[in-house]
Amino acid sequence: MEIKFRKIYIVWIVLSVLIIIFDIYAYYKIEVLKRFVWAILVLAINVAWAHFWVDFLKEGKRQKEVESKFLEFIRNLVETVKSGTSIPKGILQVADKDYGALSPYIRKLAYHIEWGIPMHNALLIFSEDTDNPVIKRSVAIMIEADQSGGNIADILQSVSSSVINIKKMKEERKSSISSQIVQGYVVFIIFIIVMLVLQVMLFPKLGGITSELSSSASVLGVKSGGGDKVNLDAIFFALIMIQGFFDGLVIGKFSEGDIKHGIIHSLILMTTSALIITTVKGGI
Repeated sequence: MEIKFRKIYIVWIVLSVLIIIFDIYAYYKIEVLKRFVWAILVLAINVAWAHFWVDFLKEGKRQKEVESKFLEFIRNLVETVKSGTSIPKGILQVADKDYGALSPYIRKLAYHIEWGIPMHNALLIFSEDTDNPVIKRSVAIMIEADQSGGNIADILQSVSSSVINIKKMKEERKSSISSQIVQGYVVFIIFIIVMLVLQVMLFPKLGGITSELSSSASVLGVKSGGGDKVNLDAIFFALIMIQGFFDGLVIGKFSEGDIKHGIIHSLILMTTSALIITTVKGGI
């Protein structure tokens, strides 16, 4: 799956820069918004890449439609070949039907066959254009089987069954772990709440107790052990970001079998947690 850089991305990046400039202005000039400076910064960063991820999700949806329509294309081709028509002529006959997102690629395949390009080369170009792993694998099987002299109708039928089985396996895997995905998000939100309770309620009280003990010790003439203070807020924020990143990768790998989709889940978890923390605390 390849996403090409588009001019619209520049618009969103410029919008993100403008939000950051406003954020800096609000920090110094608008007292009411000063508490939400970090939250606005997180929002601005996400605006910069928002349209890219929208296109990524649209491309993923389009690829699923391409797989589904490829199955319909193979079925139509099987029926045509079983009637005694050769594959090239069969492709030309079924190319005029509507295959949704796959239609432009099938028409291009038909044009290549009409222009005299060898069928195997035309099929390889077709599979490369779609950039779909299921179609690439199916076309490779078709070419190998055809070169070995097998019954082409049986080959197409086998390819059709293979595509159906792959689709069923993906759907079954997704449905079987949907509850685990929800559970992963719920556990992560609980993790954020626990961290916030520790930082906002528990640690300030512990710090107050420590200060009182230090004061009492100094009054009694006892020197308390000192040292560099550790920025626990920054450490906890980093822990939450790391947790969100790897949780997202695991969720994406389980649900879609692809790390790329895991990155989307990671960004959702990291963005959500950053917005919650910066809004509640007024900073990191």
